[in-house]
Amino acid sequence: MIAAQWFLIENDKDYQKAIKRFEEVKDASKATPYHKEKLLLAFLINQYEEKLWDIPELDPVELIKIRMEDFGYKPADLANEYGDKGTVSKVLNYKQPLSLNMIRLFSKMLKLPADALTKEYQLS
Repeated sequence: MIAAQWFLIENDKDYQKAIKRFEEVKDASKATPYHKEKLLLAFLINQYEEKLWDIPELDPVELIKIRMEDFGYKPADLANEYGDKGTVSKVLNYKQPLSLNMIRLFSKMLKLPADALTKEYQLS
C-alpha cells in the first residue's frame, strides 16, 4: 500500500518529505506496490532539483546578490555566517575574490551549487 498520494514538489517541506519517503522505499523490488511509488518519487525529486538548480549564467557575485534578494538577506547576514563584515563587503563590491570557505558557506546558506560560485569573474 502506498503511504501517501504524491503531487508535484513545490517547496522544501514537500521535498524533504519526498526524500525521506524515497529512502524508506528505495530498495523495493518490482514485485511490490512500493516499486511504482519509488519510481514516481525519483521522478518528482529529480524534477524539483532541476528546477531548483536551474541557474542562469551569471558571475558568482551576481548569483549571490540574486539569492540574497530571494531569501531577504542583507550583507550583514552573510557576514554573520562568514564572520567578517569587511571581507564580505569587499567580495560583494568586486574588490576581493570569494575564498573557498566563503564558497562552501554561501553555497549552503543560499542553496546554490558550489561549482556555480567557482566561476572566474573580474574584480574591479
